[in-house]
Amino acid sequence: MNRRVFIIANPAAGQDSFDVKGLNSLFGETGVDWDVKFTKQWGDGLQLAKQALDAGVDVVAAYGGDGTVAEVASGLVGSDVPLAILPGGTANVMSVELGIPGRFVDACALMAGEHVATRAVDVGVVDDRYFILRVSVGLEAKMVEGADRTLKDRLGNLAYALSALRALRTQEVVRYEFDLDGKTVVEEGIACIIANSGNLGLPGLRMASDIDVSDGLLDVIVVNNANLATVRGLVASIFGQEGIAVPPEEEVPADEMRSFVHWQAREIGLRSTPVEAVQCDGEMIGDTPKQIRVIPGAVKIVVPVPTLAASG
Repeated sequence: MNRRVFIIANPAAGQDSFDVKGLNSLFGETGVDWDVKFTKQWGDGLQLAKQALDAGVDVVAAYGGDGTVAEVASGLVGSDVPLAILPGGTANVMSVELGIPGRFVDACALMAGEHVATRAVDVGVVDDRYFILRVSVGLEAKMVEGADRTLKDRLGNLAYALSALRALRTQEVVRYEFDLDGKTVVEEGIACIIANSGNLGLPGLRMASDIDVSDGLLDVIVVNNANLATVRGLVASIFGQEGIAVPPEEEVPADEMRSFVHWQAREIGLRSTPVEAVQCDGEMIGDTPKQIRVIPGAVKIVVPVPTLAASG
């Protein structure tokens, strides 16, 4: 095998699972030629991915969380070179979405087989920035904004739960106005999510059953209900956490906990009253209004063979 793999690793990722020894052993046994570069700041992943394409590699791999994966994927949009995801972040929602193993060496092994299975995945664009999971405003964006790197390093997954509780105390109902493929829609709620992936970060658990990363559509969701169970679901939906345990006296019916409205579109104009901060795959990207669209099948991602068979 003469396959060439280029790995882009984020050393600031939430996990400390990058195993050079295991990687060298696996690729040495299978004859894979590999190299690794580490990012130092935001933007390095995109530039390194473009350099890998220019070098003619066969697979580009991203080690880190969903933000790192999205950044590296943005450099591969429209190319035939597949992206391999090596989960290493505080949350790894896209890897769960595609059934990619959470163990580092097992995820690497997907690139080392005789044949590499891939799945074409949609990519969203907000302004000039690509995303693979979702864009959101309202409560969810405030959760991201409140959980900075220092807090995440100190508290890990609990940083998001703490940030969610803080955000809930100050979150007000927002008026959202959308242009959905030319049709204007208005809805009020505490959060708006424009999703490419509907996975809640846990196998088999999804925000809505008809959200698909390969359907050529984005899913627009407005959350109407502001109770503790809703916050737990929002934490899970964007960060892949089980979220906040709801005491028995706070339990609510499932249909109330999932109180939202849902549309699908290819091109979306988003406005809000009042103006709201916007997050994109875990990074803050300014305020509303925003223009958002989808590029169908823009990136090929390395997946286990059973996942490929199930999607086909």
